[in-house]
Amino acid sequence: MKKLKSLLIVFLLLLLCGCGKEENKDLNNNTNNNQNVETKKVTIVDLNSNERPIAVMINNNKAARPQSGLTDAYLVYEIMVEGGITRMMALYTQDATEEKIGSIRSSRHNYLDYVLENDAIYVHWGGSPKAYEDIDSLNIDNLDGMVYGGKYFVTDKNLNRSLEHTRFTSSNLIRDGIKKLKFKTTTDNGYLLNYTAETVNLAEKEDSKVANKVTIKYSKYQTSSYEYNSEEQVYYRSMNGDAHTDLVTGEHYKFKNIIAYDVKYTSMDNKDRQDLSNVGSGEGVYITNGYSVPIKWTKESRAGKTKYTYLDGTEIDVSDGNTFIQIYPTSGKLTIS
Repeated sequence: MKKLKSLLIVFLLLLLCGCGKEENKDLNNNTNNNQNVETKKVTIVDLNSNERPIAVMINNNKAARPQSGLTDAYLVYEIMVEGGITRMMALYTQDATEEKIGSIRSSRHNYLDYVLENDAIYVHWGGSPKAYEDIDSLNIDNLDGMVYGGKYFVTDKNLNRSLEHTRFTSSNLIRDGIKKLKFKTTTDNGYLLNYTAETVNLAEKEDSKVANKVTIKYSKYQTSSYEYNSEEQVYYRSMNGDAHTDLVTGEHYKFKNIIAYDVKYTSMDNKDRQDLSNVGSGEGVYITNGYSVPIKWTKESRAGKTKYTYLDGTEIDVSDGNTFIQIYPTSGKLTIS
């Protein structure tokens, strides 16, 4: 009897040990499987970075085209200023490598709302009285060509243009200025848009439409347009019917995403400078990968981030790539086909 009990005890111990080994084996297999899973990351920005972006005012007068240096910009705004002309504000990460950015133009106070919502370091050459007043009162870190023209900006005298259309900078010059002026280089603000490495298929969304051609008319002076390239899955950009190309490389600018919406513009002085009704909420469209969907936008304050949502209230998923935000007047027109 004692011998039988001993054999049973040994059998149970062996059984328990065997189960333990199987459990450990399974755990090890799970660990190895997890190690083999690759985490997808977006390439347009480093989502783990806390570096402040750099926002540069880009001239868009017809006499100042073509521009240079938009290739590295991860986000670009286009807003109308006086006379129906638009200007662009291009955002770069601090490790951008553009050798020639511009031409650089003067600030308008409306652009400061978008400097603030990105907590960006601002680069410009001059500004309207209201812009200067707000830059000072809002304590915006900025590199102004009127002050640092000989240090962090260059004039390209080889261009057959008026002087105000020949002022440029570079990623290296901007970094030199940031270091010299001891601007804060980090932020807790995070990126404006909700980037995803997954393919964004707007065709699956309610009220989606094919978007092969997109036209945004700002005024009689300026119309921006895009044409979708299905092979590259990007939108090639044009202005007033002409390809939007780079001054240095000749490359046709292309963008992955377009966000477009209209706001009320109001003339605010005898120079026809514009004020925007951009704090509040409204409707717009989000365009990527050959489709568009209606969206809502909300901006609670000048410094508050503009939030872009689908109609059900969830934040839009932005395709991994560069984005153009077109904020056009209610008197303008958006056409998608």
